[in-house]
Amino acid sequence: MSERMHRFGPELRRLRLAAGLTLDRLAALVHYSKSYLSKVETGQKRPTPDLARLCDTALDAGGALAVLVPEQAAPVGLPTISHRGEVWLLRMSKEGWSQFESMDRRQVTAAGAGAVLGLGLGGPRSSAEAQGTSLIEASRSLFVQFRLLGQTSGPGVLLPSLIAQTHSLEQLALRSGSRTRRELLVLASRFAEYAGWMAQESGNDEAALWWTDRAVELAAAGEDRHLAAYGLVRRSLVSLLRGDVAQALGLAEHALNGNAPPRIRGLAAQQQAQGHALSGNYRACMRSLDQARELLALDPPDPGAPVIGASHVPDVAAMYTGWCLYHLGQPQRAAEVYAQETARIPGHAWRTRTRCGIRLALAHAAAGEIERACELLRPLLDQAGMVQSATIATDLRRTVRILGRHSRNAAVEALSPYLAAALTNVSPSTPQ
Repeated sequence: MSERMHRFGPELRRLRLAAGLTLDRLAALVHYSKSYLSKVETGQKRPTPDLARLCDTALDAGGALAVLVPEQAAPVGLPTISHRGEVWLLRMSKEGWSQFESMDRRQVTAAGAGAVLGLGLGGPRSSAEAQGTSLIEASRSLFVQFRLLGQTSGPGVLLPSLIAQTHSLEQLALRSGSRTRRELLVLASRFAEYAGWMAQESGNDEAALWWTDRAVELAAAGEDRHLAAYGLVRRSLVSLLRGDVAQALGLAEHALNGNAPPRIRGLAAQQQAQGHALSGNYRACMRSLDQARELLALDPPDPGAPVIGASHVPDVAAMYTGWCLYHLGQPQRAAEVYAQETARIPGHAWRTRTRCGIRLALAHAAAGEIERACELLRPLLDQAGMVQSATIATDLRRTVRILGRHSRNAAVEALSPYLAAALTNVSPSTPQ
């Protein structure tokens, strides 16, 4: 245990006694057992970030406890990716899995011409230009359909098509005049950006960043320089998922202080808010959320253009508020926000409804409302297996850990077989 963690137990005891609370009372407030808290105070048990934030809130410690138990950062930093001189390969098996790889052209040459099937677009240069607006409109319509399909299918279903469509649009752009070329490249960047999301949902952070960087390059080639700031937002999110809060905050601040459109800066403010929440800084978190709301209101999504960020959440800032409240050790308030916002999600958006519904159940479980959490979880477990999401799998495991502290509860016992099956089925089986 680090020096800061060694200080956690004595500091928890000091703050608890200063607040006039017994171990029994604190256990009731944070929904951990008295014996576990006692072992944490004496250094026999290792505190978790979740426990630290809950105790912070219960004892009104202002982040003093949370800072002693930070999220565990990943052992390596975010990769720097270069796309120069590369060839894309997509391996697809009869068993149903697919795997994307990028290779240097020299590797492909060394493999031999017979190892690669070439499919050129062909046709005169003017063919893409002649289609012009109709081609762009058809591709935008296709993008919308892919986003809809992503709500009901696993990432493995979408990624091969997204990769192929990105490549096709890029090649068509090369055969077009300047105006059509720009629009096709920007649209290709949106396909690449969504491929990054699906790669992340498959649990492959490195591939997610690869596609995000590719999206930035395509957008820049189409004279859209703003997607680079969104690339920083995406890297900030991956940093948070890896537990590197300091790096996440730095990336989000860089994007927020740039000259990107208000929507991208608003999304950056949301990432900044989540970083502050994980650090236990309530005031900074709320300031960032207020800033996010203001910026997002200035630049609402254009129904006629591909959306950057979540497209099936009516109020993305409100959803982030609920998630931040959970990380700040206020699960009851988080549950109230999630209950209100989840009810507003369209019925066809299964992935979004499942993710938010499980977070609602997680908040209820953390607030000690075990029966309610189990009631909410049961109808979501089959859907979680259908959409195959690494994000949902992570939140489900968090919920299961909390329910595990109440293993003798009748509702938990009844749900246990379904939870075990869901944990097996919810994660994508093969990285894309």
